[in-house]
Amino acid sequence: MPEGLTFDLLAGALRADAQDNATFLEVLAAKLEDALPGRVQVHRAGGLLRKIHPVTAMDVELGEERFHISAPAPGQLETRHSRAVRGIVLKSDAMGLSDWINTLSQALVAEAARGDADRAALERLLR
Repeated sequence: MPEGLTFDLLAGALRADAQDNATFLEVLAAKLEDALPGRVQVHRAGGLLRKIHPVTAMDVELGEERFHISAPAPGQLETRHSRAVRGIVLKSDAMGLSDWINTLSQALVAEAARGDADRAALERLLR
């Protein structure tokens, strides 16, 4: 892992964006979609006639770990962390945003340690 690419650095970068819930969800979705193509599913509100399609929820798959975040109402965020084995979710926990960020950051750092492509993705996420 590149020097300075640590759990604390990543968690701090994610927390810095978490000051405003709506902006946090938009920024996080954009960063993760760019860094982890194919592993992130972003759900957006609106229809064909709406000009703005805000992020309402996002799911991230990292190996057997699943991360879900949603905005059920303006100013609110709900987060869940799950573990799946062979596609079957065995355990799913609601978490506070800070704990969710920590858990997601740890999973991202662990993924980055597994390979060069994941490490490059994590470095893009920190930009």
